[in-house]
Amino acid sequence: MTDHMPDDLSASGRDLRAFTDELRPQHGVVRNVHGEWVLLRHDLVVQAALDADRFSSAVSGHLHIPNGLDSAEHAAYRQALDRFLGPEALAPFHDDFRRIAADLVGSLPRGVGIDAVAGLGTRFAARAQSTWLSWPATLEDRLVAWVAENHAASRSGNREWTQRVADDFDALIRSVLEPRRAAVPAGGARDVTTELMRTEVKGRPLSDAEIVSVLRNWAGGDLGSIALCVGVIVHHLATQPQLQGRLRAGVTDAELDAVLDEILRIDDPFVSNRRITTCPLTIGGVALPAAARVKLNWTSANRDEAVFGDPDRLDPQANAEHNLVYGIGPHACPGRLLATIELRIVVRELLAATASITLDPLQPATRAVSPVGGWAGVHVVLT
Repeated sequence: MTDHMPDDLSASGRDLRAFTDELRPQHGVVRNVHGEWVLLRHDLVVQAALDADRFSSAVSGHLHIPNGLDSAEHAAYRQALDRFLGPEALAPFHDDFRRIAADLVGSLPRGVGIDAVAGLGTRFAARAQSTWLSWPATLEDRLVAWVAENHAASRSGNREWTQRVADDFDALIRSVLEPRRAAVPAGGARDVTTELMRTEVKGRPLSDAEIVSVLRNWAGGDLGSIALCVGVIVHHLATQPQLQGRLRAGVTDAELDAVLDEILRIDDPFVSNRRITTCPLTIGGVALPAAARVKLNWTSANRDEAVFGDPDRLDPQANAEHNLVYGIGPHACPGRLLATIELRIVVRELLAATASITLDPLQPATRAVSPVGGWAGVHVVLT
C-alpha cells in the first residue's frame, strides 16, 4: 500500500458512479472499510480480469456455478452451460419476449408518472425469465417482491438479511424443480429448466446443489440486472429526445444494440465482481498480499477518462472496443446475448408504442446507492 492511496473508504449510502468518478483521476486502486482492494482504472480492471491465474474467482464459501470456479473446471461448466445461451437456443423465445414487452408496455398508463424500474423493468424481467425457464406465471409477484427485497438487503449490509433473502430464492428454485423430477418430457415447447436438470459435466449429471446454483445465477442475477438496465436506458432516453427520435425513425438491431451497450457503459449498473489473489503481486503500483480480496469496479472502468475522454459522451462506434459492461476474459458474462435480446425488444416496443418519453416533473428520479448501481427509481411520463 502506498502512502497516498486512500484507505478504509466507505461508499455506504453513496452513488457509486459519482463516488468513483471523484476517486479515479487520482487513484487507480483504493481500499475500502471491508478490507477489499478496489480497482478503478480501466487498464487495471482489464489486467485483473484477464489474469485468472493470479486473480481467482473462487471468492466465496458458497457454491457459485460457474462464476466461482477457475481454470479447467470453469471451462468445463461453461462448455456445458453456454449452449443454453447461444443464438440458436434463444431464437425460439424472441416472439415470446416481444409479446410480453408489447402487453406490458400497452398496459402502462399514459400521461401520468410511472416507474420505469419497478413498473416496466422488473415486471418484464420476471415474465421474460419465467417464459425462458418455463416457470409458472404465478411466480411473477413473488419474483418482483424478491428483487425489491434483495436490493434492500444488499443496501443494508445486514448479512443475516442478505442470507435469508438468498435462502428464500433457493427455496423458490426448488419449488420449480420438484414437480419436474418424475415428469415425462412434454413434446413441443422447450423446457430449459428440465434440460438443465439432465445436463452433464465431465460425464456426470449436475448435482441438485449445482442446479440450484446455476438457476440462482441465471434467474436471480438477470432479474435485478435487467430491471436496473431498463431504468438506466429509459432515463437516458427521457433526457435525450433527439436520440428517441432517431431510434424511432428506424435502426437495425445491430445499431440499436450498440447504442444500448453505450448507454450502459456511461451508467453501468453491473458495479463490480470479486476476485482473490493467489500470490503476492503488484498492480497499479500497489503491492497486494496473497489472499487479498479484490473488486473489479466495472462502473468506474467504463468511465475512465484516459480511455473514453468525456465519459458521458455517447459514441457507440468509438467506444465499443473498450466497453466492459459485460466484462472481459474467461469470466465474461455468459448471459450477454440473452440480456441484449431482452433489452433490444423491450426498448423497441416502448419506442413503438409512444410518441415521447419524458421525466416526470412531480417525481424526480433517484439514484441507487452502494452496493447497487444505476437508478432506484425512474419516474417518466409516456405519451
